[in-house]
Amino acid sequence: MRIELIAAGMSNLTYVVSPEASPADAVILRRPPTGAVLATAHDMAREHRVISALGPTPVPVPRTLHLCTDPEVLGAPFYVMERIVGVHAARELPAGYADAPEQRRAIGNALVDTLGALHAVDPAAVGLGDFGRPEGFLARQVRRWTTQWEATRDRPRPGLDALAARLAETVPVTQRPGITHGDYRLDNCLLDPGTPGRISAVLDWEMSTLGDPLTDLGMMLVYWPEAGEQRPSSQSVVTALPGFPTRREVAERYAAVTGTDLSDLNWYVGFGFFKFAAIIAGIVARSAAGAMAGKDTSGYAERIDPCVALGRAALDDDAI
Repeated sequence: MRIELIAAGMSNLTYVVSPEASPADAVILRRPPTGAVLATAHDMAREHRVISALGPTPVPVPRTLHLCTDPEVLGAPFYVMERIVGVHAARELPAGYADAPEQRRAIGNALVDTLGALHAVDPAAVGLGDFGRPEGFLARQVRRWTTQWEATRDRPRPGLDALAARLAETVPVTQRPGITHGDYRLDNCLLDPGTPGRISAVLDWEMSTLGDPLTDLGMMLVYWPEAGEQRPSSQSVVTALPGFPTRREVAERYAAVTGTDLSDLNWYVGFGFFKFAAIIAGIVARSAAGAMAGKDTSGYAERIDPCVALGRAALDDDAI
């Protein structure tokens, strides 16, 4: 067998496992990061469960093949799923792919429509009725990421503390609970190689739960730079290319697809920047502890304060 660590992702580790005699039969293996992990994080059984449940729905996910919860086998729980061949637009679009503006707009629209399809899934109908606790979800999320930030803070950051406090004081009422991905964005999806505008698979479900679907929309907008911008929350500038819809157009399409009222969207965007800052702080802490499997995290700490400023701007100015 050949085992290759995929050079993407800063949390759970993803490997391609392929038989030398039959490389076409390669599968994907997911396991937690090395070293200590935060409580309730990196739950392989939970990630395996949500992907398996979504298999029969319109949400494109890989087919799951095996779950092993015995840490004696590989040193940690893991699961195996089919390998989906697709375009991974982590930092740029491949040369010759989606060169036309209308193809790029189709990609942007497909991302929105796929998110809408996820939020339309009835959790109970796919066996996920007990996958989370939607009641009080937003308040718990603010507390959770505040706690994570406090556990991994690299130095005093009063702006981040103030943003956390303000979010906690202004939590909106959830309109309609549903399945949330937790980190929905372009580079957590695989695009169809032959048809720009079709999503082949949504990946990285480690933060999924039952909660407020607008947290997914807010987070996607955090990762969505427009022309002339270089957002600290995204290493990718793909959505700034001509043809991709603007953040405002993304929000309008989501509202049209789902019928959701977006009058509180600024809070969700502000929370998205806060959550991203807390995630970055966790990555910086794990890197300092030697638990990032050789991944380059240089410059990550410098991205925290700009995210705090953007989160504050979202709350102050409705700046999505």
